[in-house]
Order: sequence, then structure tokens, then C-alpha cells
Amino acid sequence: MKTLRTCKNGHQYYKSSDFPVCPICENENKSKNGLFHMLSAPAKRALENKGIRNLQELSRYTENDILQWHGIGKTTIPKLKALLETVGLKFNAEGK
Repeated sequence: MKTLRTCKNGHQYYKSSDFPVCPICENENKSKNGLFHMLSAPAKRALENKGIRNLQELSRYTENDILQWHGIGKTTIPKLKALLETVGLKFNAEGK
């Protein structure tokens, strides 16, 4: 059963699951996440929730750190690694 909800930005939408994602905000975020466009929506949200906006910020974390985040799976790591390599970066080998 779908219920009417209002997100923090004031958008109203109907949703049947408990996961609090506003579809209007999600569509707006697609254009903001151009760098990470090839990732799934959960992976993009995971990066966004950690405040990662660029590859330099991403390179501060180890692969194991990132795999612990909700929304990141093993298929995401090779995609992120390839992105980092395009600018001569890699994941942190030692941790934070």
C-alpha cells in the first residue's frame, strides 16, 4: 500500500517501501552526479552520504572501507578503480 510522503525538500510522492528516497530528488541528483554516472543509484547515494564529490576525496579511502558502505557492492569497486586510474589516482592502501 502506497502512502503519501513529503521529503526534506518539500516534494510530495507516494511510496510503498520504507526506504526514504524521494523519486523527485533522485532524478534531480542524476544530473549532479555526472562523474559517477555509471554507478547504480545506491552506490551514488553511498558516495553522496559520505560527502564524496570528486576523485581526490574518493582516493582517501581503502577498497575495504568503501565496501562497508551500504549501497556499495563488489561490482562497484572496479568501476571506481577505473575512474581513479583515469586521473592517476588509486585507493588508499593504508586506510585513513
